[in-house]
Amino acid sequence: METHSLIAHRPVPRRVLAAGLLAAAWNALPGAGAATATATARARAPHPAAPADGAGLRALFGSENRVIRTRERVVAVTFNAAWNDTGLDRVLGELARRRTPATFFLTGDFADRLPGVVRKVTAAGHGLGNHSYSHPYFKDLTAAGRRREVRAADRALRAAGAGDALTPFFRFPYSETSPAHIKEVNALGFADIEFTADTNGWKGTEGGMTVDRAVRRAVDALRPGAILQMHVGASEGRTEVIDALALRPVLDAVRARGYRVIDLRTLLRPSGRPGPQSASGSGRS
Repeated sequence: METHSLIAHRPVPRRVLAAGLLAAAWNALPGAGAATATATARARAPHPAAPADGAGLRALFGSENRVIRTRERVVAVTFNAAWNDTGLDRVLGELARRRTPATFFLTGDFADRLPGVVRKVTAAGHGLGNHSYSHPYFKDLTAAGRRREVRAADRALRAAGAGDALTPFFRFPYSETSPAHIKEVNALGFADIEFTADTNGWKGTEGGMTVDRAVRRAVDALRPGAILQMHVGASEGRTEVIDALALRPVLDAVRARGYRVIDLRTLLRPSGRPGPQSASGSGRS
């Protein structure tokens, strides 16, 4: 069955198309060159990283992308990180055991404070996305302030060693989007990638969440092309990371229902089609 790229609902302005052509050379930008850690990542990666293709990236522009347009039973797993790395080792370990790809959207502040996490994720073969620098409400910023947030996060991720794992994907803080803000991000060479459903594990038990409830939210959201959002770390004062505990049963449920997990980076390929099947295939911030 034919699979398309992520949904793009609105016409793409010419200046955005130009940004897409520039972003097609993503891996040639300073800081995105191959390093020893990146070579190791490719050897261990669930799927090989794909350089940004002009057509593949442009297809994502002009839209709030919350689902992969496909009839195939595929889903993508993503994690946000802004607080700390509590739970990261458990998440990476579970993904490695199943050779399951994921994309991690990190804030620049997080990358500055914990550059080792950036290198860990890269070495594990997963993709990295931009989640702004300080996680502000974009509606409260000027256009110049929003550009600074995106660019500062990009610089921080590169400085921390993101290398070829860095993608031209941006996720808005609090998933607070608008057509105008998406156009601004596109003009900087980034596609907006949001999510179909958040497990809400970030709320913790104080917010009424449990592992079972987080898993149920993920299962209820399963549909061809769903993008699941989870979180790495815990907010101040908490030590438990519900999403780290929920990941294994979530992946079990994905497989039991006949779905497979794909790497979002495969959408940057010229065909825009999901990549080969992975081993697992047999809200808010």
